[in-house]
Amino acid sequence: MISRAQPFGAQRSLFSANCRIRRHSSTQTNHNWGPRQANPDAAKDEVATLATSPRRPLTLADLLKHGRPPLSKDALLASANFTLSLLPARLASRIQALRNLPFIVVSNPHVSKIYHNYLHSFSTLLPYQQRRITTLEEEQRFGDVLADLVQTHANTIPVLARGFLECRKYVNPEDVTRFLDTHLRARIGTRLIAEQHLALHFASQPVGEEPKNSSEPPKPKESIPSNYIGVIDTALQPARIIRLCEDFVGEICELKYGVRPRLEIGGEPEAAFAHIPVHVEYIITELLKNAFRATIESGNEREPIEVTIAAAPDVPGNERPIQGDTDVGFELDEAMGSPNASSQSITIRIRDRGGGIPPEVLPHIWSYSFTTFSDMDFRGSENGNLDALNTIAASGGHLSSIAGLGYGLPLSRAYAEYFGGSIAVQSLWGWGTDVYLTLQGVGKID
Repeated sequence: MISRAQPFGAQRSLFSANCRIRRHSSTQTNHNWGPRQANPDAAKDEVATLATSPRRPLTLADLLKHGRPPLSKDALLASANFTLSLLPARLASRIQALRNLPFIVVSNPHVSKIYHNYLHSFSTLLPYQQRRITTLEEEQRFGDVLADLVQTHANTIPVLARGFLECRKYVNPEDVTRFLDTHLRARIGTRLIAEQHLALHFASQPVGEEPKNSSEPPKPKESIPSNYIGVIDTALQPARIIRLCEDFVGEICELKYGVRPRLEIGGEPEAAFAHIPVHVEYIITELLKNAFRATIESGNEREPIEVTIAAAPDVPGNERPIQGDTDVGFELDEAMGSPNASSQSITIRIRDRGGGIPPEVLPHIWSYSFTTFSDMDFRGSENGNLDALNTIAASGGHLSSIAGLGYGLPLSRAYAEYFGGSIAVQSLWGWGTDVYLTLQGVGKID
C-alpha cells in the first residue's frame, strides 16, 4: 500500500492531533464563556444582516501580524478576537448564498447537510460576536469550539460535489461552476483563518505565566519549526515540495502504468518565500499528476518533465490584498500592528511532452465538470472503480471523494489566485503543455 509522503509532517501531525484532542475534550466542556446560549432561530434572523456587512480583503501579512509563536497572552487573545470578528460574517455570507440556490438544489440531502453545518457553526459563534475574549480560560474554550467547527466542515467539498452531481439535471452547468468557484474560494479563507488561530494556539501552550527568575518567554509543549507562524511557512522552498509530490505521483504511476517519468528542476531551486505549504502541495500534486499521466499515455515516458523555478525580486511597500478573498472583512486594529513585509512572488513552469490538450477540451479545463461523469461512474467511486491515478492521488487528503469529477485544475487555480497568484496553461497540441504557476507570497518577515 502506498503511503503518501507528508511534507512538514511534524507540523501537520501536531495540528491534527491537537484538533482531535480538542474535539474529544469539547464533548465534556462547556463551550460558552458567557451567559448567552447559541440560538439557531436567532441566528437565522442575523444571517442577512451580517452577510451584507461591509468588509475588505485581508492579506497574508494580516495573518502574520500577531507574531511568531509562542505568543504572549495579549497576542494570543488578540488572535482569538481577530478570528472571532471574522468568522460569523463569513459564515453568514455562505449561508445566504446557499439559500439563494434553487429550492430543488437546497432540498438535496447533501447540499442540505452543508447548509445546516454552516447554520450550526454560525449559531455557535453568534452569541459572542459583540464581545471580546479577555482571559486565557475563555481563549481555551474558544479553541475547543473552533476545533469542532473545523472538523465539522472538513468534508464540505466532496459532500457538495455529490449534491450538485445529483442535481445536475436541474441546474445550468455555468451557474454551478459560478457558485462553486465563489463558495470554494470563500471556504479557503474561512478555513485558513480558523486553522491559523488553532495553530498559534497549540504552538503557544502553555502561555500566560512568566517563567520565574527568567526573562525568557514561555516555551511551547511541542517543538514547532521556527520558520512557522501558524500554518504559514515563512521560509517555504517550492523545490522541496515539488520533490515530495514527485515521489508520491511517481509511485502512483508505477502502480498504474508500471513506469514513471523523471523530473528535472532548474532555475532557482533554492528560492524560498512565505506561503502555506498545504496549499502549495495540493496545487503541485494536481499539476504533476496531469503532466505525468499525459507523458506516459502519449508514449513519451522517456522524456523528462521539466520544472523551472523563478523568484521575482522583492518589491518593498507593495503588499497585495488577497485577490480571491471576497468574503473577508475586518477593520484592522492599529494597535495590533503588522509585520514588516515586502511582496514577493515565485513562478513555477511545468513543461511536459504529453501531446498537449485537445482544442475541444482546452476551453473547459477550468470548469467543474459535473456533466462528463455518469451516475454509474459516480456510484463506482466508492468501490475504487474511478481512474486509479485520480483516486489514489487524492487519497492523502480531504478531497478523495471528488477524484475524477474535474475539480483538480479549478480548485488549484482557486488556491493560487486566492493570494494574488495565477495558473496559466499553454498547450501545443501534438507536442506538449506548459503550465505557469505564480504564487504570491509575503516576502521577508522580520
